[in-house]
Amino acid sequence: MTKILLLSDTHSYIDDDILKYVKQADEVWHAGDIGDLKVTDAIKKLKPLRAVFGNIDNSQIRAEFPENNRFMCEGVDVWITHIGGYPKAYNVRVREEIKANPPKLFISGHSHILKVMPDKVLNLIHMNPGAVGKHGFHKVRTMLRFTIDGVKIDNLEVIEFEKRN
Repeated sequence: MTKILLLSDTHSYIDDDILKYVKQADEVWHAGDIGDLKVTDAIKKLKPLRAVFGNIDNSQIRAEFPENNRFMCEGVDVWITHIGGYPKAYNVRVREEIKANPPKLFISGHSHILKVMPDKVLNLIHMNPGAVGKHGFHKVRTMLRFTIDGVKIDNLEVIEFEKRN
């Protein structure tokens, strides 16, 4: 069983509250808009990290992380991208590929809106962890954590932080 912490849209923000949850995970996945490599460096000091760059990320971040990250976690085919849309409204950049070769778990960020929903047509689960940084329109900072055990995605939990100032 692998314990995953999923976050996105840090926009250069990392603190001890986030890192407390990083320490509890086996792996951390970041769905883009990292903002500053200090964020991913802090995470990588503690746990393995899989990440993608987002639309605000500079050339240093884009050199370190891909636009799309597709991999297997235990028996689950995972695809992470920053601007991916969601079921029935996938972004044009990924739409054809996701229809032709759907993963089991499709993760995106960008919207700052936490969303977990099935795509019954493509037989996948879509996750967007919302935004854990302090920049953007969101009122509550959020992350997700869950487990992958073989082919089973389970124990999904929403982590909420204080309302933004």
